[in-house]
Amino acid sequence: MASRLTSSALVAVVAAGFFLCASTPLGAQWFKYPTADVPSGADGKPGLTAPTPRTREGKPDFSGMWLTGDGRPCPPRGDEFRVCGPELPMSRYGINIGAGAPGGLPYRPWAAQQVKTQIEQHAKDDPHVRCMPDTFVRSYGLPHMQKFIQTPRLLVMLDELNANYRQVFLDGRPLPEDPQPSWNGYSSAKWIDDTLVVDSIGFRDGLWLDSVGTPLTDAAKVRERIRRPDFGHLEVEVTIDDPKAYTKPWTVTLTQAIVLNTELVDEICVENEKDIRHLVGK
Repeated sequence: MASRLTSSALVAVVAAGFFLCASTPLGAQWFKYPTADVPSGADGKPGLTAPTPRTREGKPDFSGMWLTGDGRPCPPRGDEFRVCGPELPMSRYGINIGAGAPGGLPYRPWAAQQVKTQIEQHAKDDPHVRCMPDTFVRSYGLPHMQKFIQTPRLLVMLDELNANYRQVFLDGRPLPEDPQPSWNGYSSAKWIDDTLVVDSIGFRDGLWLDSVGTPLTDAAKVRERIRRPDFGHLEVEVTIDDPKAYTKPWTVTLTQAIVLNTELVDEICVENEKDIRHLVGK
């Protein structure tokens, strides 16, 4: 398959202290198709700090192609579309969504043990490495592009990896009372000034938020506060309220950076996958 990124299975290597790099294959359709309506700065380059685009209703428009703004840049090699891990800021333990939290995350004992075991075994049980779908929280930090399509009643998030998708309903509908558990749950949102507040429930049990096994269970409620402070960036404040895995709610802020002059391309993890057999841990 054609992909601008290396196999997603290689993300596990990041936890051992290495960095995922990717390069652009030649001749891929629409890889360098120019993005429309991009503001320019005084130097003629894209104006990433230009004012926030808005919808006809006057709300911030989140539409666009996005990639984690928390990743580590690749060494320059002349390629236009390249990104290196880690998924989130690196701690001394590897990829960990709670690396910047004072005192760490408020794990319950079983969750702390799961994380400890995966750190010791270099995340060999990571469902992402085994080509399973990711939660949307984790997708904000992975080095894989997402495309947001916003309408007055619906925000659709298309994930390039494994052709995944998510729907965030903006029509005020109540969350389901007894939802069928799913990978991304069920999301309903409302605007508070220029911030979109998204509440989500209905997750499958046993999900991971990072490669060291930080859990998300079927008891979780997730609230996002999404802002677009300027043309080139999104700020996503995520609060996890999961009493099955944590002693109290906790919050992390994940940033997204706009991606210009390209389009989504199939990136299916299980196609020609040859890495899992080598991930034996300790």
